[in-house]
Amino acid sequence: MSVKTVHDPVHGSIRVDGPFLGILDRHEMQRLRGTRQLGAGYFVFPGANHTRFEHCLGTYRLAGRMAEAIGLSKEDSDAVRAAALMHDICHAPYSHTLEAVMEDRTGCGHMELARDLIMGRVPSHRPEDDDLFGGEEPISSLLEGAGIDPVAVCELISSPGTTEREEALDAFVGAPADHFPSKDYIHQIIHGPVDADQMDYLVRDAHYTGVAMGNIDIDRLVSTMEVYNDRICIRRGGAPAAEGLMVSRSLMYTSVYFHQTVRVLGRMIVKAADESGLDLSDVYLWDDADLEKAIIARGGRPSELIRRVRGRRFYRRAVSVTSGDTDEDLARMLSHYSPYNRRTELEAAVADKAGLEAWQVAIDMPAPSTLLSKVQIGKTDVSILDGDGRVRPLTRSSPLAKALQSRDAFGWSVVVACPEGAEGAVRKAASKVLGIGL
Repeated sequence: MSVKTVHDPVHGSIRVDGPFLGILDRHEMQRLRGTRQLGAGYFVFPGANHTRFEHCLGTYRLAGRMAEAIGLSKEDSDAVRAAALMHDICHAPYSHTLEAVMEDRTGCGHMELARDLIMGRVPSHRPEDDDLFGGEEPISSLLEGAGIDPVAVCELISSPGTTEREEALDAFVGAPADHFPSKDYIHQIIHGPVDADQMDYLVRDAHYTGVAMGNIDIDRLVSTMEVYNDRICIRRGGAPAAEGLMVSRSLMYTSVYFHQTVRVLGRMIVKAADESGLDLSDVYLWDDADLEKAIIARGGRPSELIRRVRGRRFYRRAVSVTSGDTDEDLARMLSHYSPYNRRTELEAAVADKAGLEAWQVAIDMPAPSTLLSKVQIGKTDVSILDGDGRVRPLTRSSPLAKALQSRDAFGWSVVVACPEGAEGAVRKAASKVLGIGL
């Protein structure tokens, strides 16, 4: 059996063997070397040049550790490690930046596309690479040859369960351990309150951005994991480490993921892609350089937008409204325009009043759930297993965790940006359109 040891700056030596080495060497995975983990974040955090490839490798490593800690069988462990390795295999260029564009063009998000790619239902390479990869079998065949169920892998990659499922689990906290036979805890290694994906991106992004807020005690979290009532719980001794993860996640979102300049840059890239008129139905096969090259080749406005980003001639903030200054009416209005297919309407309205064209105004805001102050428990709560055999949400015993659960990680509700020199006109126009005093 072939074995390789990959030296990773975050997790140290990572052993990759058997079918996982075969997956890692696939062209679909190698594409991720050209897809930056934090999109345009490297323009603000110069060290953030790490890629989705590295993140997938780290998630694979942590998923293996979690599988071992909770005693999974070889069959389940292999499936979850394969899912961890490929969970981001269809991320678009610039990662989450173009997710909405990809969904609009393909009708699927990156997880749904990953399922189709693995099963051979969609192309695995661009037409110009047919001479290299045209005869390759789908990844599902590789998995089957290694005795790994490709359907199980695809189900693990897809986000599990429903709100009803979560409510049912919450209703049975403390119920007998055999009440739920679905093995939902395996999904939670990839998508859960304390999952391999989250732990890797927090420590990895903190490492490469230089922001210390993402440091978490992975060793303590993994060593205190236990399966109870079909979910992964943390034993009481690991509660402080779970609190640390929640703190780190909240602060990293504020400091890095929702950084206003990064968000404006992301919006500029989306506008360039929209303005280009390119056929992006196979954008899940492109990397960052492919997208930049194709947009620049179109010339005109889209080229200018991308070249502005590359040359660090960013749009300047004309308006930034804090969450505290956002009343209910403004929040409701912004939530209406938050979806991708409506954002340009608001930008066009502001641009028209400012005497500019729509492509010269970039507006970003949080998701409607954040704007309307709906608490999102999902990934933020952690199940703690007490010595008496009962499971309780961490938020019931930790005021810190409870506060973090409803903390506004954005800190702002809307930012409006435009080319340098037009800030005054755009500020006045935005004030009228949004109905706010500036």
